[in-house]
Amino acid sequence: MAACPILNTGSAAADPSTGFTVSQAIEDVKAQTPIQYRIEARLNENNMTIEGSESITYKNTSKDTLKELVFHTYADANRSKSTQTTMFERSNEEISKDNPDKKPEDFLGGIDIKKVMTDNGALDFSNKNQALTVKLEHPIQPGESVSVQIQFNLKIPYGSQRLSYYKDIINGAHWFPVVSVYDEAKHEWDTKPYSQTFETDYYTSADYEVQFNVPEQYQVMMPGTITKRDDVENGRKVVSAVAQNTREFVFFASPNFKVDSVTRNGLTVEYYYLDNQPGKKKIVDGYIDQAFKAIDFFSDKYGKYPYPEFRVVESYVDGVAIEYSRVIQMGQIGLNSDPGQDTVFIHEIAHQWFHGLIGNNSETESFLDEGFADFSMVYFTEKQGDKLQGFKSIQFDESTEDKAIASTNEEVGDLASPVFYNKGRQAIYQLYRSVGEEQFDTLMKAYFKRYVYQNATIEGLLQTIEDVLGKEARSDMKKALYEPNFVLKPEYQLSNEEKTAYLHDQFHSLYESTLTQVPNLPFETMSRVMLKALQGEPLAIVISDQVSKSANKQQELMVNQLTTLFDLSGVKYDVIRDRQILKKKMKKELATSNVIVIGHAQSNGWVQALKSNIMDRADKIGFQWKKTMNKPSANGAYVIKHPYNQNRLMLHYYWNEDHLSSGALEAYLMKMQESIGFTNAYYQYYVLDKNGKVTRDKKVDNPLSEFFAEE
Repeated sequence: MAACPILNTGSAAADPSTGFTVSQAIEDVKAQTPIQYRIEARLNENNMTIEGSESITYKNTSKDTLKELVFHTYADANRSKSTQTTMFERSNEEISKDNPDKKPEDFLGGIDIKKVMTDNGALDFSNKNQALTVKLEHPIQPGESVSVQIQFNLKIPYGSQRLSYYKDIINGAHWFPVVSVYDEAKHEWDTKPYSQTFETDYYTSADYEVQFNVPEQYQVMMPGTITKRDDVENGRKVVSAVAQNTREFVFFASPNFKVDSVTRNGLTVEYYYLDNQPGKKKIVDGYIDQAFKAIDFFSDKYGKYPYPEFRVVESYVDGVAIEYSRVIQMGQIGLNSDPGQDTVFIHEIAHQWFHGLIGNNSETESFLDEGFADFSMVYFTEKQGDKLQGFKSIQFDESTEDKAIASTNEEVGDLASPVFYNKGRQAIYQLYRSVGEEQFDTLMKAYFKRYVYQNATIEGLLQTIEDVLGKEARSDMKKALYEPNFVLKPEYQLSNEEKTAYLHDQFHSLYESTLTQVPNLPFETMSRVMLKALQGEPLAIVISDQVSKSANKQQELMVNQLTTLFDLSGVKYDVIRDRQILKKKMKKELATSNVIVIGHAQSNGWVQALKSNIMDRADKIGFQWKKTMNKPSANGAYVIKHPYNQNRLMLHYYWNEDHLSSGALEAYLMKMQESIGFTNAYYQYYVLDKNGKVTRDKKVDNPLSEFFAEE
């Protein structure tokens, strides 16, 4: 697909002599940061390397005299598989299977530092364990500045990483040496390598001027004001960006990106995507509109988004969305995507405030960005009127974690999501409820004003809480963050009735959304029985009577499995065990009810009374009822239209022996549970053998099932 020219309303023209744009001062962005980068880079697309040269001016804002500068070289995490983050390990395994020509070393990369110098000559340096240490010619006193130049070569790994290339997209994070944060209290630089289990995004906001030499057909997305020059050399161009007071600088590049751009009230939102489906632009437009809503909301609640642009890029990183300053990365959206229900999208936008504008050490205090981003996501959805993904989703979680919310990444291990996200947002919600929305918003505006473009700490947050809300609020929040096993105070939890109602609505939403994703899904679908019950249609369970003790015991196990699900999801039902009661209800209550039948066909009063109609309806879905029911070892399930009612369903779980063998029972129960779920295939019928193995079935694949697969 042909490359689309970069559209950026209001961009100044490039200065041919320098290739840089002199960006207009933004009122809400501070004039100058302690660090300025000027980077010139060239992409060698044939071997996926970058030749780069950067000039860094660093101002010593500490009270210490500094004898050296330290830079993160996170690209060196790709030197070996043992140092790469495990976040993308599964994706790379799948990519490797699909690309057998790629060798293990193709999935690796790294950054080679060629030279470090000042105007006076070369400087001594060492690049070890993702930290580049540069010995300065003269120590820099507090308030003084120094400029150094670094020449480097970068190898981009193949596959899926924050820095990687796959198919026609290059993900460009951590691609150049970036100054680490100096800790004045400890009198040391941050030299920790990139986290293998979570994130290490801890930077000082800086000013960037970047020139990127790329093939002419490449579309390049970066933060800031973008311009381009086509007169550099045949077949190539230079894409330039100027980004003031920006936490980090990333790029994404592809010859096949399309760009959708909308400007409102001085803010331009751009969406970079692969136009691989008809009608995709309409979905993209919906996402752009949702981005404006979220940015407006957070600007009003916390502090104004100060930049003239916000950009979204889709990539092949499946199931992982990532935040960067002024930019977020999402997986590819499909035609069934609903921007209004995509809470991950809102979470990543919220990171513009809690990571991009208010920074923090995400290795040691991840709660400050992930907890606040997740709470903000829920805050936004609540105020949009979404009761399922609003505050009730926070109140519903009563799980306890023995890790404190204020734990480090190392202390939390693989529990980052329940601790930093779920419990983190709960602690913030408890504060919100305890002081009220108006006071909470006042606090957040003060927190934003105090730490915008800076790095916050949990102690700094607590001090802000004390300054705005008082010592008691600080004490409560400190307890919530530092003590393990945090749960919401009882007065902020849901009642038992509210929990049941909430789960009912959740199940209803899940079943409805997943079943409607499949075009032309047959009416006779087992999962639809559950959806119809969730919609309020009556439901009855009819079990066989006049059976052996063994058969009765198994039937009750099945009834218990079904009713546990129904009770959990707030579905009302009737269980009929007696044939006389069945006769009384057959043509009245049961004529308008969806019916689940359990047991041997010959011992079930419902089936015997309606056998002829059942056989006819079963034949219409391709289920050979008479032949199957006469096969001694067969067991399974089928769903048909109700014999009395075209708008209702009948689902029969059957077996043809007196009872199932002990070896087959477990498999039968598992298949039974799967058959009415919303995460697997949608069944019309299935037949199992005496060992519980599927011998025949008719189903429609659920395209969303991969999103529910266990890791």
